[in-house]
This record gives sequence, C-alpha cells and structure tokens, in this order.
Amino acid sequence: MKGGIIALVILVLLGFYSCSKYNSLVKLDENVKNKWGLVEAQYQRRADLIDNLVATVKGAANFEQSTLTQVVEARANATKVQINADDLTPEKIAQFQQAQGALSQSLGRLLAVAESYPTLQSVQNFRDLQAQIEGTENRIATVRSDFNNSVRDYNRAVRVFPTNIIAGMFGLKEKGYFASDPGAEKAPKVDFGN
Repeated sequence: MKGGIIALVILVLLGFYSCSKYNSLVKLDENVKNKWGLVEAQYQRRADLIDNLVATVKGAANFEQSTLTQVVEARANATKVQINADDLTPEKIAQFQQAQGALSQSLGRLLAVAESYPTLQSVQNFRDLQAQIEGTENRIATVRSDFNNSVRDYNRAVRVFPTNIIAGMFGLKEKGYFASDPGAEKAPKVDFGN
C-alpha cells in the first residue's frame, strides 16, 4: 500500500511538471507567432509603399519600364508567399525569405536607377516614399532579429531534455530562422574611380 501511494505521488508530480513544461512551451510558441505577425506587418507595409512609389515614379518621369515591371512582378510574387504562423518550418521561412529578397533586389535597382532622373529626385512625394521605405527596411531588420531571438528561445526549449519529450508528445517541432540574405557576407565594393 505504501508503494502505491509513493507511485501515485510521483505520477501526480510528473503530471504537474509536464503541465508546467507544456505551458511554458505554449507561451514560447505564442511569442514566436506574435513576432511572426510583426514580421508580416512590416513586409506588408513595404509592399503597400512600393505600390505608391511605382505610381509616383510612373507619373513623374519617363522611366525605364522594365525596371518598374520587375518591381511590380517581384511585389506580386512576394505577397503570394503566405505562411501560417503554426507552420514556420525552416523550408517555409526560406521560401518566404527568397520571395522577399527578390523584391528587395528589384526595389534596390529601382531606387538606384531613379537617382539618374533629376526631375524624379525633386518630387517631394518620391523623396517621402523613399524615406518611408528606408525606414521600413530598418524596421524589417529589427523585427526579423526579434523573430529569430524568439525562435531561438522556443527551439532551445523544444530540444532540451526532458522538455523535448513533452514537446514530442504534443507535436511541437523546431521552427525556422531568417538567414542572412545571399551575398550579405560580401562587403559592398566602393569605387570612386569615375
């Protein structure tokens, strides 16, 4: 009888421990989902600003149509990639990042080419939109970093013993990180030779 009581007490303690660990994993998971929502919001802000920027460029300059077309297509492709916050696998994050990276590259080309158009540079609306996009890019970098930090905390909790057993029982898996954009490891080349 004494052995049965001890076994029951151990089972109850294990149950409380499991509940506690599961609840902490849920909190970490919800934090990751919250950070993902902030990432999506900043990328959506950028996509909305790009529409206005393209319209401003079209109206203010005899601009290179191929550059505008690339930006519009990249924006459309980037907004097609939607990830459910419950499915933030490394593969899905990489797919999302690739689509957003293509948009960043085409936007960068647009802004670089726009510098060759003095009339466009003098349009206040263009300058305002350009400043807003630059600010949004900074916010994107910040929310991506915050997201990666929350994913790190979650993944660490999911992988450590004995919490990994509880995570496995409830199907909680590691989530994906944002990685550096391709080419980010190379410093930009500055050439004052011209």
